[in-house]
Amino acid sequence: MSDRGSRRKGRRQRAYGFGRDAERRAAWWLRLKGYRILARDFRAPVGEIDLVARRGRVVALVEVKARASLAEAASALGARQRRRIERAGTIFLQHRPELAGMDLRFDLILLAPGHWPRHIADAWRIA
Repeated sequence: MSDRGSRRKGRRQRAYGFGRDAERRAAWWLRLKGYRILARDFRAPVGEIDLVARRGRVVALVEVKARASLAEAASALGARQRRRIERAGTIFLQHRPELAGMDLRFDLILLAPGHWPRHIADAWRIA
């Protein structure tokens, strides 16, 4: 492998580790708020969901964004990615029929160094 290729691979590995750590912190934040984590890193052919959490009758499909600032994290979610998360959510619910009567919501958790996690409930409706 070329030096350039190994640098690129190293960057990808660091980014992957950074993202996994952010998802772990977000899951703990949700637990502290009374949510139960139903799934982590749910992958489907049409998209993926970072976290699926439940509290009461609400099932939240949660996207986690970690960046250098909360503003950067907030702007990191585009319309295409939202559609992919929505499609993956449909597949997740098809695999979990016991959740059929629940209220579905799309949440966003923003993480940045030096800040508490910011949980935006029902982020799709706000954006």
